[in-house]
Amino acid sequence: MIKHIPSIKRLGQSLLICSLLVATLFNSLQAQELRYSNKPVVYGTQYMAVAGKPMAAAAGTQMYNRGGNAVDAAAAMLAASATMWDTLGWGGETQALIHNPETGEVIALNALGAAPSGATAEYFNNLNYNYPPDYGPLAAVTPGTPGGLMVMLAEFGELSLAEVLAPAIDMAAGYPIERTKAERIEQEKNFLRIWPDTARVMLPNLDPRNPREWAAPRPGELFVQEDLRNTLQKLVDTEAEALANGATREEAIMAAYDRFYRGDIAEEIVRATQAAGGLITMADLDQWQVYLEEPVSTTYKGKEVYKLNSWVQGPVMLQMLNMIEDMDLRGMGYNSAEYIHTLYQVFNLTFADRDFYYGDPYYPPEEPIEGLLSKDYARDRAQLIDPDQNQWDIGPGDPYPYQGESNPYTQLLENWQPNIEPNWAAGKSARVEPQEINGNIVSIMSHDEGFHAGTTSIQAADENGWVVSMTPSGAWMPAFIAGNTGMSLSQRMQSFELDESRNPYNLIEPGKRPRATLTPTLVMENGEPLMAFSVQGGDGQEQWLLQFFLNIVEFGMDVQQATEAANIESFQLNSSFDNHYSQPGRLVLRSDMDTLVLRQLIRKGYDLEFREKTSGPITAILLNQEQGVMMGGASDFGDDTAIGF
Repeated sequence: MIKHIPSIKRLGQSLLICSLLVATLFNSLQAQELRYSNKPVVYGTQYMAVAGKPMAAAAGTQMYNRGGNAVDAAAAMLAASATMWDTLGWGGETQALIHNPETGEVIALNALGAAPSGATAEYFNNLNYNYPPDYGPLAAVTPGTPGGLMVMLAEFGELSLAEVLAPAIDMAAGYPIERTKAERIEQEKNFLRIWPDTARVMLPNLDPRNPREWAAPRPGELFVQEDLRNTLQKLVDTEAEALANGATREEAIMAAYDRFYRGDIAEEIVRATQAAGGLITMADLDQWQVYLEEPVSTTYKGKEVYKLNSWVQGPVMLQMLNMIEDMDLRGMGYNSAEYIHTLYQVFNLTFADRDFYYGDPYYPPEEPIEGLLSKDYARDRAQLIDPDQNQWDIGPGDPYPYQGESNPYTQLLENWQPNIEPNWAAGKSARVEPQEINGNIVSIMSHDEGFHAGTTSIQAADENGWVVSMTPSGAWMPAFIAGNTGMSLSQRMQSFELDESRNPYNLIEPGKRPRATLTPTLVMENGEPLMAFSVQGGDGQEQWLLQFFLNIVEFGMDVQQATEAANIESFQLNSSFDNHYSQPGRLVLRSDMDTLVLRQLIRKGYDLEFREKTSGPITAILLNQEQGVMMGGASDFGDDTAIGF
């Protein structure tokens, strides 16, 4: 059991409460959320494209104008986002939920990279790592985004690979880089310089004689990635050659796939990665594959909610919905102390299950997903909630009896403890000094940077009923670029466990996929698509997405209001990044929260923090099937953009 850790921030919180009193005295936060949004809802009847950057969303609209469907648009937005390094790169990972109107099915796309040959717990333990490194060639799993894009396009798209990659190829030849990305590259230049090919691409203004001078592309400067452009052009040329030789559209796209994973592009990725100390082999690339899967789902008051399986954290939201379905959330009141406390405790219970039971379903042991998604299990877990106090000692439950089996890890379960960050009880977040070991970087992120690391989000829908929700990620800054391919590699290896006692289902093994945070969402009602939504932000994703869903379904907000609304965020779960730390009792709120609510939360034992915006960068599409209207929402958190027609 974990001892109760008292709040040590109460004096500062009391002062802050006093300062907020005048501002919030006459405000009703619920009324505030329903009155306005900073950005308008975007409407359309023919198509909708939503992405993390305006240029990426525009790439999607180009596909619609070429006669493509929502899958073509999503693939083009993915390619553009990776080229723009919109919190991911080309060698990262991709996954999607796709509604196929021709069959009525929702299909899951699994293009998460796998651990390469030699990636074992013993290997990393011998290097004195508690977890695989955060960055560098040893952090890399096999690239997933190129394969995911090509399989999705071949199976469900209408256009050619050349058409879909055209915007990205143009951008790789030079596009005006935005300020936030230029500043991020400059911020990480000392790490980017470790890898020569990375420095050559990312630091065009580097002057070795004056290393303190600006080295990244300057805001608005054309950012040229000639190696990447050449690699993308090779894929297009391979498709064209296959078509000229009589291949079908699908066969031609998969010929490009083979060149990437089995041909000269693969050879250069392997050569460069191994030369820098990485583990990826030609066999790893050849044997890796994209899976088209059946998603997992639950119902919430008549709505069918679809998520990806346990190789990501998607089932967490389904567990949450099962737990709260019988609760009177409207009666509690939007963002009341009771509502916030209830959600926080639901987070505690479901993420504890994630931290112990989730992993790659293609590798043993088999995850108890049936039990985890049992509504009876959810109701019984909900009985553990103390209405008056945050609970510091919540651990994983035992879902096995709910699927008629016995738990094979009873002993591990009994001894399981949250991985609480050192000094957190003293109210301080430890910062581990960066280490660079043979080109691999350990712990350069703060806890919060790791907690929210990587990812962008993409939504697409068309008038024929194709709907796509994606959360691509990986290969974010600072990224290792593999030789002359222009392809940055993923850092997802850090999400594995090296200690079975932490999570026996997510223990590292060659060929296995790490349990990631990436989590698109599709909601169906009466057999038709109702919502597609996702968000970037690591371990915060399911928390924000649950609240977005409830904002619409329970509290009547429109799609844009729901993307901007005042969410809460818990850190009482083991981070999927860096040292996988937990910070029990830490609760982030929007700074205009009602003061009476704050007092009640402090009495329940929370350590409160405040931010101007807490929605997370949510992107979403809400569909009115009766009217044939699509409504796009993109939060005001960053540069997220919706374009409809």
